[in-house]
Amino acid sequence: MPPQSADNTGHGEEGTASVELVAAIPFLLLALAVAAQIALAGQALWSASVAARAGARAALVGGDPKAVARQALPPSMRDDAVVEAEDDGDGAVAVKVPVPTLLPSLPEVNVGARSGLGGDGG
Repeated sequence: MPPQSADNTGHGEEGTASVELVAAIPFLLLALAVAAQIALAGQALWSASVAARAGARAALVGGDPKAVARQALPPSMRDDAVVEAEDDGDGAVAVKVPVPTLLPSLPEVNVGARSGLGGDGG
């Protein structure tokens, strides 16, 4: 058996890095899709929180909390949003919105927020 030299050490391994990269691409795409879906869920939760806070402010000054909360949502979330103004004295407003999905086959998930500014300073 001849001794290994620098010119014959890689025989039989040409293209293995390419094959490994091709095999890893689906996992990288899956990780990217999961990260994007988590970002969409975070954006939906943030939007619900902002809308609930805007509705609570409107209730505090005598406005229409449901209309203000719905208007504070991004246009793509307004139609499916559930806005509830609670009559418990603190002007609390609860907003629930569905999380946008990247794939239509994913189940619908709703996120929500509640805000109230009266009474204890909520």
